[in-house]
Amino acid sequence: MIEKNYQPADIEARMSVVWEDSRAFKAGRPDRRDALPFTIVIPPPNVTGSLHMGHALNNTLQDILCRFERMRGRDVLWQPGTDHAGIATQMVVERQLMERQQPGRREMGREKFLERVWQWKAESGDTIINQLKRLGASCDWSRERFTMDEGLSKAVVKVFVELHRDGLIYKDKRLVNWDTKLLTAISDLEVQQTEVKGHLWYLRYPIEGKTFSPEDPSTFIVVATTRPETMLGDTGVAVHPEDERYQKLVGKNVVLPLVGRKIKIVADEYSDPEKGSGAVKVTPAHDFNDFEVGNRHGLRRISVLDKEGCLDLLDNEDYLRDLPEGATQFAEEFNKVDRFAARKRIVERLESFGFVERIEPHTHMVPHGDRSNSVIEPYLTDQWYVDAKTLAKPAIAAVRSGETTFVPKNWEKTYFEWMENIQPWCISRQLWWGHQIPAWYGPDGKVFVAETEEEAISHALGYYVEQEVITVEQGREMALDRNKREGFITRDEDVLDTWFSSALWPFSTLGWPDATPEVQRYYPTNALVTGFDIIFFWVARMMMMGMHFMKEIPFSTIYIHALVRDEKGAKMSKSKGNVIDPLNLIDEYGADALRFTLAAMAAQGRDIKLATSRVEGYRNFATKLWNACRFAEMNQCAVPDGFEPAKAKETLSRWIAHETAHTTREVTEAIEAYRFNDAAGAIYRFVWNVYCDWYVELAKPVLLGPDSPAKDETRAMVAWARDEILKLLHPFMPFITEELWEVTAKREGLLALAPWPLKPSEPTPEQLAMLAAAAGPTDPLISPALVMPIFDHADFTDPKAEAEIGWVIDLVTQIRSVRAEMNIAPATLTALVLAGASAETKERAPRWTEVIKRMARLSDISFADRAPDGAVQLLVRGEVAALPLKGVIDVAAERTRLDKEIGKADADIKRAESKLANEKFVANAAEEVVEEEREKREAALARKAKLLEALERLKQAS
Repeated sequence: MIEKNYQPADIEARMSVVWEDSRAFKAGRPDRRDALPFTIVIPPPNVTGSLHMGHALNNTLQDILCRFERMRGRDVLWQPGTDHAGIATQMVVERQLMERQQPGRREMGREKFLERVWQWKAESGDTIINQLKRLGASCDWSRERFTMDEGLSKAVVKVFVELHRDGLIYKDKRLVNWDTKLLTAISDLEVQQTEVKGHLWYLRYPIEGKTFSPEDPSTFIVVATTRPETMLGDTGVAVHPEDERYQKLVGKNVVLPLVGRKIKIVADEYSDPEKGSGAVKVTPAHDFNDFEVGNRHGLRRISVLDKEGCLDLLDNEDYLRDLPEGATQFAEEFNKVDRFAARKRIVERLESFGFVERIEPHTHMVPHGDRSNSVIEPYLTDQWYVDAKTLAKPAIAAVRSGETTFVPKNWEKTYFEWMENIQPWCISRQLWWGHQIPAWYGPDGKVFVAETEEEAISHALGYYVEQEVITVEQGREMALDRNKREGFITRDEDVLDTWFSSALWPFSTLGWPDATPEVQRYYPTNALVTGFDIIFFWVARMMMMGMHFMKEIPFSTIYIHALVRDEKGAKMSKSKGNVIDPLNLIDEYGADALRFTLAAMAAQGRDIKLATSRVEGYRNFATKLWNACRFAEMNQCAVPDGFEPAKAKETLSRWIAHETAHTTREVTEAIEAYRFNDAAGAIYRFVWNVYCDWYVELAKPVLLGPDSPAKDETRAMVAWARDEILKLLHPFMPFITEELWEVTAKREGLLALAPWPLKPSEPTPEQLAMLAAAAGPTDPLISPALVMPIFDHADFTDPKAEAEIGWVIDLVTQIRSVRAEMNIAPATLTALVLAGASAETKERAPRWTEVIKRMARLSDISFADRAPDGAVQLLVRGEVAALPLKGVIDVAAERTRLDKEIGKADADIKRAESKLANEKFVANAAEEVVEEEREKREAALARKAKLLEALERLKQAS
């Protein structure tokens, strides 16, 4: 028995237990042994994370695909898991230690600290997994993985060692994003560009061989910089090769102010003649662009900052080399001064010598660490790198050939642009939490990369015996006695970038490098659903690793979803205070309402503007379905054994079968094409408009009438259509549909495992071959069948039934529209004249007269050769239906009202177009504000069109 009121919280808690107890989402179920696999790997959320709206969208879309394919009979593996999130997790635990006034990380030591991190992970690391379950994610939770599980760690070590052996991992001194607070390199994704109001300093660099005079421009060249403190590391000045002002100076030297070092003027297109002075200082060790300029011209790299962002001058051999006498005094004075304090003092010193030409206010973007919020330094340091350029080539070819496709396709351009210009990938991090790099250093710094310490020691002993650093006998003793080799080699303290382990996610989670049955069956995966912001950091790297180690693409389709913004189109951020918590929405409206909202708004390539009112609206949609199912139950609607909808006799029954078939095809094709919004829109219209508003209403006279064969058929058909709705809606709203299936359908088994109403196409020969290979020689492929035998009603059509019921619906709809336009009160009944009606209309109209009169608020329906004078004429499926309105409405007053409303619409259009025509407004206003004005204009134009149509109709009644 269905409860009177729909209470999502009760249903969701109960259904979660039902699914878990029945192991409904487990991959490799016995009943799916012969089915084609369908695999998705979850983008592993950070173990420190909490469900945010991006997670909610991403996982809702994945779940729709998984539930859809599971109902289509596929052996679905939705692989869940979490990422160890190096920096984030280490910060959480360090903050916890500080708050509890306990010893810090360094006081505690590496081993003890890592024990605390694992302890925290065991206690608090499953938060986001439980939140994903609340959302309804149908992952195979028995296979949950963590990027630092023993098996995944084994895969990480093997990959590192093999890539190093192949020369694709190496150590190099390059610039990295350096966090001076966390004291580690970080990835580009962890850098936030923040707009800062600063200054642009124009500095005079004396030309060698000339006596410097601030009043004589021929004695110096002016460079513009936002960072005077890094000038101490300048090794060149760049000018554009076509800039006539400086062509005679190219190849000459300038003398670096305060320092006295001679540096060369080089011609390079990086310098922009239109910006600043047209000349730029080149500091290869402190700027990514300057690093490339320096490489092109063979300039020295002099790092003048230490890891904490202080000037490092006194013991800095690179800095002190080639300095004139007396310059070390400056090094002593400024050594270990913080970079921002040094900036101020250096500018003061430059001004005192006349080296500052002018200072201008300057707003520019400054990189900040997303977790430390400290200014990020481009820092020259030794790090481990992956030769991404080599690994990228097969990954590029796979997308170019169509083996892997992006949806929407325009993201392929972004992928190619990045992959074809890819830089070496810095994979080392100066942290303790993570996969420690499997590299050991000998007493002379020689590197030994190995999967185990024992293997590294074996390599080291062999090497040093050969080099005669130790004797053969010492080597044997050390191999046997750990105490005798203690300290002989030391392990690299750094850990790997989090993205390194997650790049292996599609195959490491299946048990690779072991040759497991899961790797054979579920790799490659079918689809990846993710956001555009990690195409480079995760998607591209999975492609590279998959192609290199598995010799196959990791996924055939990459679906890129857009951002979830607030209702005005602004990006959500804590600083703006516009973040919407999905858990709060689930608490208030239910997970189903939130899921349906996100799916309904997930148009390809378009960001989602999320308003709480939309979620509330889809909660009302769930209530509408709930009440419709209660109505069916109260009227004893049930599907009898052996019932075949295709054999129904009643026109209304055949019409709902026709509409159900149409919707089934529409929803299926839309999900297959990743058009989630179209699929959600189709099922929404069918449930709300077709089934609830029309079918149930048209069926009421029969259901409430005397017993008859028509009533029996109608009861069966109402129940059958309800069951099909529950199936089609299940991927979007799993909780309420599973509850209603259990309570009303009275079927054995779960809706989550029930067959989808439309059979998938037969498997291709390639799919069958893959299935046979996955089954293995001891588990032969028995049958290519993918689903249980079902009535494939999607092939059912009845144009005659659709024409009749469609005519009734269109007629009532248009009459209601006119009544609303003309402000006719509900209590006022109007007459209807069917003018020049066809024989078919004359034959069908009497069957529906009472229904039409009731639903359209009519006093009478009659036939005539032509429409009476003063009647509003409607064209319904090619025939005229007339509403005589003389005496029913005040035509003059109504015309005045419509003219007034049209005037308001014109004013709104003019106001919006005026703003949009203003170039300054479009250029300077926030993106969401401009978009809001466009929407206002479109809404006003649409409103005006409807008002003009109503005015035209009114003229007919004059």
